[in-house]
Amino acid sequence: MDIEELLTQLTPEQIEQLNREVDPDDNLLPASQRCRDQTNKTATGPLNRRSLLDYLERSAREEEDWPELRPFQPGIVRGKVFTPKAVPKPLPVNDEIALDIGDEYEQALSQASEEELVDLAAILGLHSMMNQDQYYASVTNKKTMFGKFESIVKATQPKALPLLPDNDTDVDKSIQQVTSNDPKLTALNWNNIKNISLEKFNRLFNGLKKNSHLEKLSLANTRMTDSAARELCGALEENNGLKVLNVESNYISPPVIKDLVKSLLNTQTVVEFRATNQKPEVLGVKNEMEIAKMVEDNKNLLRLGLAFEVPDARIRVHHHLQQNNDNLRLKRIGGGNS
Repeated sequence: MDIEELLTQLTPEQIEQLNREVDPDDNLLPASQRCRDQTNKTATGPLNRRSLLDYLERSAREEEDWPELRPFQPGIVRGKVFTPKAVPKPLPVNDEIALDIGDEYEQALSQASEEELVDLAAILGLHSMMNQDQYYASVTNKKTMFGKFESIVKATQPKALPLLPDNDTDVDKSIQQVTSNDPKLTALNWNNIKNISLEKFNRLFNGLKKNSHLEKLSLANTRMTDSAARELCGALEENNGLKVLNVESNYISPPVIKDLVKSLLNTQTVVEFRATNQKPEVLGVKNEMEIAKMVEDNKNLLRLGLAFEVPDARIRVHHHLQQNNDNLRLKRIGGGNS
């Protein structure tokens, strides 16, 4: 039978009851249409929040407390009293092991010192009874004893090393030597010199353009910025004698590092370039891929100090540097011309 015919046969009271029992489960309908209004009272007017709060507070005060089945009486305990479970005591373990080693050995062990017992434990392979120094001494067959058995719980005290001395390189004198192309100056180390002005960097790099004797230049941790590094790019494009360049631990941005690698392509005399640990730690995918392409165009670069995050760039640079080293080895032993 059709549903429409069934609905026509229902009385108004049956239809009203059916509407109360059926709730359409449709998320597309608003809540006002899914839930039928079953309120028969007439509206009392707009909502008055202050009046509603006063009514709730007044009703809460006037309502009587729930009656207790058993009123509280001090000193009377109701319910079960908690008693912890009895934990059985562990049985005593007798770790003593009777060994019949003979009177001669027993007398020798009773008269041995603790240092000699440590050496004996090392010979027998009882490594858990020794620390690392004692085990190493037993393996290397050293005669020196390293403490007693109780030293297993103590760490080896580190050796106090003296601090590195400050770099006492005369900045102005070295700039003059680079500018005058002094043949005695083949390596210049400005590492860890903090108070180098931009003007001194510019003087150094201007003198580096025509210098042919300087082979190693170290400028690590000198607080070099992009302004000085751009001047260095121009010097690297004209210099023909520099072989090792170190600008690690400075404040050079990734685009300028890319320009430094690009400047090495002009003469291709630098065989080692290091520029890690800059203030911007991440080079970026675009810069890394461009640097990898420039390294592949450099036929003389042997060592590169840069941290690559992209695996493709890292693998390409590694393979090309290995190929350059292989070509140099073949050229050195006379097995190739490239």
